[in-house]
Amino acid sequence: MPQVKTIAVLAANPALTSILAAMLAAHPGLRVRAFDSAIALKAYMRLAPVDLLVADFDCATAPAAGLADSLVGDPLLGTQNYQIIALANDVTEAVRNAAAESGIDEVMVKPMSPKYLLERVLARLGPQPASSFVGNAAAALGTARATVMAGYAARGDNVVPLFRS
Repeated sequence: MPQVKTIAVLAANPALTSILAAMLAAHPGLRVRAFDSAIALKAYMRLAPVDLLVADFDCATAPAAGLADSLVGDPLLGTQNYQIIALANDVTEAVRNAAAESGIDEVMVKPMSPKYLLERVLARLGPQPASSFVGNAAAALGTARATVMAGYAARGDNVVPLFRS
């Protein structure tokens, strides 16, 4: 069974945080935690390991670079083995330098599709093994559907009598 990865999201505002968290949470291999402050995020990261953090350079209370700096040296975190994707309105020279200095792994330009964020998160986390259960269930459903359709095709039309005459 594939290991579930934990993603933490702290964006510029609660609405964006919710949208991004909901999109990421739709993926069965991800456990997503949304945060509204750096304090809440750090408290969680001290209790449970996080595999990837999505932060925002435009967050007034916790800009991505400052947040990354504060997390890097914290010995109380559940793990030091996590990656950071930062969101930014514009990738200027200052943003590039701040990202490089603070240990941010990737910067994405906003606005972006939440599905694109999901793609980048999955790419950062490495190869995701396909779930054999999902594949087998889809194959079984396809086989069952073909069997049922073949049974009705022998009747010559698409009318199924409900009552015997």
